[in-house]
Formats: sequence, structure tokens, C-alpha cells
Amino acid sequence: MSDVTPESLLDAYASGIFPMAPDRDSDELNWYFPEERGILPLDGMVVPRKLMRTIRSGKFQVTADRAFGDVMLACAEPAPGREETWISPRICALYGVLHQRNHAHSIEVWDGERLVGGLYGVALGGVFFGESMFSRQRDVSKIALVHLVAGLRQGGYRLLDTQYTTPHLTTLGGIGIPAADYLVLLNQALTVRAVWPDDFSLHALRDDIASLRPHPGES
Repeated sequence: MSDVTPESLLDAYASGIFPMAPDRDSDELNWYFPEERGILPLDGMVVPRKLMRTIRSGKFQVTADRAFGDVMLACAEPAPGREETWISPRICALYGVLHQRNHAHSIEVWDGERLVGGLYGVALGGVFFGESMFSRQRDVSKIALVHLVAGLRQGGYRLLDTQYTTPHLTTLGGIGIPAADYLVLLNQALTVRAVWPDDFSLHALRDDIASLRPHPGES
């Protein structure tokens, strides 16, 4: 895919393929189809009780699509253990167009007027393909993810694709499945007409967040 357009990018996602740039300065794109695919089952998220208490406290405000470009740039910032990034200017431009067309979305976490965490990804049919997340304070990317899962459940989505499994995601219920099984779930979910919620605030998602499972054994 040397001449990638927003349309061909969506076609790639529908086939289970996603791109990354070799580094932040490259104009090239590499394409990936992991043999083990990471997903976070929307009925299987596990939320630590301490994290749930933080969410319910209202200390942080959560929005959607208020600062898509800022979230992408924040995800591309160097962080401990992640000094390089695959989010290049070309990636930003492509996903910016998808955002304008309502196929890419962001979740933002705010401490007052300061953007402290968030995530972004691609929405297609009943699938949300998570791309990247960031935190500038402890656990705020997890807060974004909890609100994302609650909103996806409310909107009728069927599949949350995390691309890979990580220790961070595993603690929240993320799992890895064989690529063949993933494609079955993907093709089923693509036929669903899900709706991206307009409001990702705690007030709007309170019941959906409350339905998520607490982490066993935590006080």
C-alpha cells in the first residue's frame, strides 16, 4: 500500500491489518497482522477498586473528540520505556482525516483545564480499533479506557481490538487470541451498526461503568 488513502486505510482495518511508521520522522508505513491478536472483551473488563473509586470521585473529567489532534501528539511524546514512536506526521494526517469523517475518535482525561491522559482509535461498524494511549498522571490512561469500554457497550459495539497484549491491558481483562479467531470476531462485528456516544462523561456512563467487574481480591 504505497499510496495510502483514508479509504484504503479503512479497508486495511476491515481486513485485520494496521499500519505503523518505522519512526517519527519516516514517511514510510509498515503493515502488521499479529498471529496473536490482543482484544479487551467488552463484557470482561476488570476494574481495580481503587481505580473505580478515583473515577467515581469526579476528580477527573472525561470527554470525547474534544482534542483529537492533541491526544495524537501526546501519544507520540517520548515516555520512559518508549523513547521512540511510530506516530509520524503522515500517520497524524491520515487519522486526522478519519476523525473528520467520524471514523477516528479520542477520549480525553482532564485535570481542570489540563489534558493529563487519553487514547485514540478507529471506529468501523461495531469495532473500535485502539491505537495508542498516554498518561501524564498515574492511572489516567486506565480512566480513559474504562470510559471507552462503558461507552462502547452503550453504543452497541461488539469488539475492542487492542492489537497486542500488554501487562497493562492484561490487568484490566485484556487477552490474546489466535488471528483466525480474531478474524471471525472482526467479520461479525463489522456487520453491526454501532453508534459512537456523544457524551462520555461520568454522568452519562454511570450505569455502564457500574456494571464493569471489580478486580477480585482487592479492597
